[in-house]
Amino acid sequence: MVNIVLVEPEIPQNCGNIARTCAATRSRLHLVKPLGFDISEKAVKRAGLDYWPMVDLRVYDGLDDLFAQNAVTDLWLATTKAPRDYAQAQFRDGCWLFFGKETAGLPEAFRMAHAQRCIRIPMREDARSLNLANSVAVLAYEALKQQGFPGLSGSGPAARPAPG
Repeated sequence: MVNIVLVEPEIPQNCGNIARTCAATRSRLHLVKPLGFDISEKAVKRAGLDYWPMVDLRVYDGLDDLFAQNAVTDLWLATTKAPRDYAQAQFRDGCWLFFGKETAGLPEAFRMAHAQRCIRIPMREDARSLNLANSVAVLAYEALKQQGFPGLSGSGPAARPAPG
């Protein structure tokens, strides 16, 4: 399993796309407040997020709260400021992938405290960053690939024999 952590996410559409990725991959989604949107049952229904019940969701009042409630041992911080790319990371079962808010990324003190665990997605130098939902998908699927895609189907209906 992969733990996806969004620290102070601001854009509801990104969170919705990330929640869908988590539902499809059986990854756990951790949201660290403050949130820039409403995730009440009413708001989720209004947004048409029919996969929301498939999301294993945890919400925390801050990073300290997250660390107080969880034994986080294998963490990786996604940041454009990282010294190395994600292909150099070894993602284990139960790993934690941290992503910062869209406008500012992860808090600097947090990044500095875990500088050796910071990774980036390679891109051209003059590009600021990828969209948050895309970044989560890239790293989540790399982590799952390294683990052999546990519990996920690797083939669709076209690959299955026809009945009869």
